[in-house]
Amino acid sequence: MTTATAATAAPRTNGPRPEKHRPDKPGATEPSQNPPTFLSDPYPTLARMRQSAPVSVLHSDGGLRLWIIPRYADVRAALFDRRFAQDVRRAQALADSRVEGVSLGTEITHMLSSDPPDHTRLRRVVQAAFSRKRVEAMRPMVERITHELLDGLDAAAARHATRTTTATVDLIRDFAFPLPILVVCELLGFPPEDRDLYRKWSTAIVTQEGDHAAFRQAVREMGSYVLAIADRRIRRNDRPDDLLTELLAARERGELTDDEIVGMVALLLIGGHETTVNLLGTSCLALLRDPGQAAWLRADLTRMPRAVEEFLRYDSPICMATTRFTTEPVDVGGVEIPQDEFVLLSLGAANRDPARFQDPDRLILDRRDAGHLAFGGGIHRCLGALLGKLETEIALTALLARFPGMTLACQERDLRWRNTMMLRGLEALPLTLRR
Repeated sequence: MTTATAATAAPRTNGPRPEKHRPDKPGATEPSQNPPTFLSDPYPTLARMRQSAPVSVLHSDGGLRLWIIPRYADVRAALFDRRFAQDVRRAQALADSRVEGVSLGTEITHMLSSDPPDHTRLRRVVQAAFSRKRVEAMRPMVERITHELLDGLDAAAARHATRTTTATVDLIRDFAFPLPILVVCELLGFPPEDRDLYRKWSTAIVTQEGDHAAFRQAVREMGSYVLAIADRRIRRNDRPDDLLTELLAARERGELTDDEIVGMVALLLIGGHETTVNLLGTSCLALLRDPGQAAWLRADLTRMPRAVEEFLRYDSPICMATTRFTTEPVDVGGVEIPQDEFVLLSLGAANRDPARFQDPDRLILDRRDAGHLAFGGGIHRCLGALLGKLETEIALTALLARFPGMTLACQERDLRWRNTMMLRGLEALPLTLRR
């Protein structure tokens, strides 16, 4: 599943805040103070934004104005509207004209930071690798990695139980993170033993934490790493059947530059695991919160594909889509967003919109009102959607089958969430494993 890397990601902000009306922009609202609970539970704030106005406004820590669209119909329309552009270089020029020191990540060039015709060219190079047939062919590989990791959970729990009275593991560290990153490593032909490096780069690039030096360092390190692997393959005439070989062949045909190969790999390495990690964590937490829904699912694990769709809607792994900007004035629900303004589409708010979903704040695993926007839409719809769903279905099915009695090993209030308003994910999820 792809997500926002730094390119056209939201400039640093701690999240939307309680709204106050802006008399100079009728129908829009503007945040005031940051609530400390937004990261742990953004939905009350997003609901107030959705109820208050079709568009809200906040400012990044650097002072850049951002327009947030929270309602389902408006978000869905904007995802397909070419007047909301994503070209990172044009976006950076706009940011530079407004405030100083705001970095949108022009160091990385990839599909999410491009508009047609570059976007069309870049997506065409890799889209076949994520076709339904190719993804389904990955099922045995994903199942093998899943069961190997669950064997490791068993062993880790057994070791822990010899020192304490309970068998506790961190689901994020020991299962949710390594699963998708190992899948991406096999897809690209990258060394799985370097997965901690990938996680370090991903954290620096996606969350940024206000540290642009760390972001740039991560980009440089990842670029050098990718090109070193590519050069080694060229020298050895080593062409295994993997996606990196396809990217290098596209470079030989003049379809990709070195920078674009680095950007593509960055998108796949980071986007290919970030959202799946988050989805696995929030899905498990949702089941632990709702024993009734968990029992319904455990009673028949073949229901998992339907359940995964609801997990995606209920706690979307991407809360805010990558930043767009308007190429001309756009009317959203009667509010005009001027040309050259930065816009965030709140997928999390849209997927909890009562105008679209019945009882949207409840987890209903056999929900019939489909149509969530967790994968976005339009030309930038998540390329890895099928693979992300396959990984999640296999992982949750195997996890519940092996540990049907797992429980949370801490107070929920003590859980730590990723420090970014764009992604919705846990830093850790301590579990006590019981069969």
